[in-house]
Amino acid sequence: MKRWRPGDRREPVSQMIRVDQAGEFGATRIYAGQLAVMGDRTPLAREIVGMAKQEERHRAWFDGMIAERGVRPTLLQPFWSVAGFALGAVTAAIGPEAAMACTAAVETEIDKHYDQQLVELRDEEPELSAAVLEFQAEELEHKEAALAHGAEQAIGYPVLSAVIRLGCRVAIAASKRI
Repeated sequence: MKRWRPGDRREPVSQMIRVDQAGEFGATRIYAGQLAVMGDRTPLAREIVGMAKQEERHRAWFDGMIAERGVRPTLLQPFWSVAGFALGAVTAAIGPEAAMACTAAVETEIDKHYDQQLVELRDEEPELSAAVLEFQAEELEHKEAALAHGAEQAIGYPVLSAVIRLGCRVAIAASKRI
């Protein structure tokens, strides 16, 4: 395993790109699971389709960064595909508020994650920082939309949100290394 020295940003930036690509991929799978259960004809489903399109654009950008910089993607991607779809489908099956609770919880963790990355990046990676800042703003829009659509009215919201947020933190940590 390659060791990196303080001040050497290559490995941490590689981890950031790997994790961010995995997270955006996971988000597309969550929305796919929600739409598989909800269909695509309701106003809420149209909102989810819009969010999913943004997540797909974010993922494509990180796919490009992985290719451009030769970053190894996470080996957990097949697992995130299934887990993300299942999380989306299960929360949508519980009800629209639970689907929105899922979005609010995920985006809360992503906002914190992107904040940490921006602090770590400082001015050293302007292209990555600009993308993270742009994507973070869109993730916050998703969170606000989810809250406006009743996320906090979901059955067991505090527990549901806490479990999903913990899952996000575990996924971030695992994707950094695996």
